[in-house]
Amino acid sequence: MPDPIRLLKTLRQAIRAFHDTPGRIGHLIHLAGPEDVLVAGDLHGNVENFRRLLDRAELRSHPDRHLVFQELVHGPFEYPTGGDKSHQALDLLAALKCQFPRQVHMLLGNHELAQWTNQWIAKGDTDLNDWFRHGVESAYGGHANKIYEAYLDFFAEFPWAVRAPNRVFISHSLPRSDCIKDFEPKVLTSEDIHPGDLIPGGQIHSLVWGRDTTAVNVAEFLGKVDADWLITGHIPCEKGFATPNDRQLILDCLGEPAAFCLFPASHPVTFKDLIDGVKTL
Repeated sequence: MPDPIRLLKTLRQAIRAFHDTPGRIGHLIHLAGPEDVLVAGDLHGNVENFRRLLDRAELRSHPDRHLVFQELVHGPFEYPTGGDKSHQALDLLAALKCQFPRQVHMLLGNHELAQWTNQWIAKGDTDLNDWFRHGVESAYGGHANKIYEAYLDFFAEFPWAVRAPNRVFISHSLPRSDCIKDFEPKVLTSEDIHPGDLIPGGQIHSLVWGRDTTAVNVAEFLGKVDADWLITGHIPCEKGFATPNDRQLILDCLGEPAAFCLFPASHPVTFKDLIDGVKTL
């Protein structure tokens, strides 16, 4: 475990870096001058896959490459004394954002939203929010409360979506069909966070929780955000990725195989280009 005092400093620096990311308007990132983009699937605390993604990204050798993470918390990895170890992925993310503040991005997912806003989320009989906090206490003891509060501030600065200049839109998911009519893209670029958008029925809640991948719903969403292609996570994929329609790619990095997509961003791409960019760890 990192030294808790040093970790707090790193988290605070990373929070500022997320807020000051070039191309950020509200909670939407317009990627600034990317050559290409590597998008990861849901990790849920899989630190080994996190490290393998870093090896594949080679950010130092590719200064115009951007790396997009999603869904880091609430995973199957536990401490012997109890608690979820997925906060370790947040610690790695914070250090990485400090090292590559322009290139590293982290999408808000439904699990981060639930932990941040203390909305109940469970798997079986386990309250995932409580189990996450128990893990922080197992790791950091008397410093746990301050570190936990820093994690909540961290979540608050995560962008809600990332847009590549070649009309590829990246978000954790998209609103389902009965919510899409109420979704207004301006919520992404607003500098204010309205609490009602974060709870069930709210626009950001629907953005990260929806599972409607029908072609009609995806087309309506892409029309609203003015994009051609959509890359998401949220839905487990047996092969590490899925293409439920002809405009959406879903990625999953938790298990094996774990898939990511590396696509060029400096010129227009086709859906086939995105699929050809899918690789496994």
